[in-house]
Amino acid sequence: MRDLVYFLVFDGFADWQAALALCEIRRPGDWQVQAVGFSMAPVVSMGGLTVQPELALDQLDLKRAALLIVPGGHLWQRGEGAAAVAAIRRLYTAGAPVAAIDSGVLALARGGLLDHCRHTGNWAGHIDGHVPAYAGAEQYDAGVLAVSDGGVISASHLGSVEFAREVIRTLDLYSPSDREHWYRLFKHAQPPPWCVGEAVAMA
Repeated sequence: MRDLVYFLVFDGFADWQAALALCEIRRPGDWQVQAVGFSMAPVVSMGGLTVQPELALDQLDLKRAALLIVPGGHLWQRGEGAAAVAAIRRLYTAGAPVAAIDSGVLALARGGLLDHCRHTGNWAGHIDGHVPAYAGAEQYDAGVLAVSDGGVISASHLGSVEFAREVIRTLDLYSPSDREHWYRLFKHAQPPPWCVGEAVAMA
């Protein structure tokens, strides 16, 4: 049973980028979100939050993993995080989807996951400039803020709402129409029609 969603934490991780996705994952109560670190040592996010990992990368349960979320952070631009890249490949090979936003996409590229699937990132040339072995430039889609293809979710640093929508879709949360209402609400502040009706009736 795949009921665990792993969220990678490390010193300087961008704590806001996956916040919407994590909230929606937890809402139904069907998945357990666990913070995973390079070790069990506490880390401090980019926003100054101290987070205690619940497990280390070498403790991932490949059979129960439903998704791994990789946030951005300067770690990836420095070319660090080899242990995470290896873990990403293990999870993906075991059948679990993986999701990355901002410079976290570089970890997917280093693992070779972007070579044969449609993906996006911060801007054209960003991945090429940091990952010499990257061979997926022809699959790069500069026209979207987030995209899911072949069990791989990638997103620009400007696409946290779109990233959450792809995570919601991948985990099959809500109906397609409710997913679209959710997106319009958080992206464009457009409430669902039934909420508008209730507001008019109360006026």
